Amino acid sequence: MSDHTERLIHIILESFLPLLKAGVAFTIPLTLISFALGLGLALFTALVQLSEWRLLRSLARFYVWVIRGTPLLVQLFIIFYGLPSVGITINAFPAAVIGFTLSVGAYGSEIIRAAILSTAKGQWEAAYSIGMTKSQALRRIILPQAARVSVPPLSNSFISLVKDTSLASVVTVTEMFAKAEQITAVYYEPLVIYCEVGVIYLLFSSVLSNLQRRLEKRFDRYNAR
Repeated sequence: MSDHTERLIHIILESFLPLLKAGVAFTIPLTLISFALGLGLALFTALVQLSEWRLLRSLARFYVWVIRGTPLLVQLFIIFYGLPSVGITINAFPAAVIGFTLSVGAYGSEIIRAAILSTAKGQWEAAYSIGMTKSQALRRIILPQAARVSVPPLSNSFISLVKDTSLASVVTVTEMFAKAEQITAVYYEPLVIYCEVGVIYLLFSSVLSNLQRRLEKRFDRYNAR
């Protein structure tokens, strides 16, 4: 075994644990917090867009239009580097959470809105025929069905968010990709380090993909055939 090969193996062994710790300490919490908050925002935004309140509906559509029409990287820069110029300073981790939450909320709202609209009109009519109000029909009949339809695309959004958290490094959050950059600066072996961090992201995504399939099967049990 050559000296260079031994050095590369040493670098991989030395860097794996710090990278994994950064993933567990920052990448995973950032993903979970942002997705949970974003999912709540997505549901609220979707319901507002389907409501009869014209002003709120317009504001919700404007929010979705802005977030979907601008790069996430630009949004993070505005939140972390731009807002201090108007006297609003947000720490790195909360700034990243806000950016990712807004992104999940905008994209997720379109998924949920489409799922609600895909529910057969007969479901509404059946709910009204037994005396339910619109809110009761939505909560007890429509949303459970929409949730089953929304699971695959929302799960894909969740998996994508795991990878998108690498952008948090630009606002100084020391998540897994930022840690990889630090390690690269020490060992000067970018190919090895970035491939290693790519493998860890792949492992995280594979675990989540497996959970997604299990969740889909669980919801599919309640699907009428």
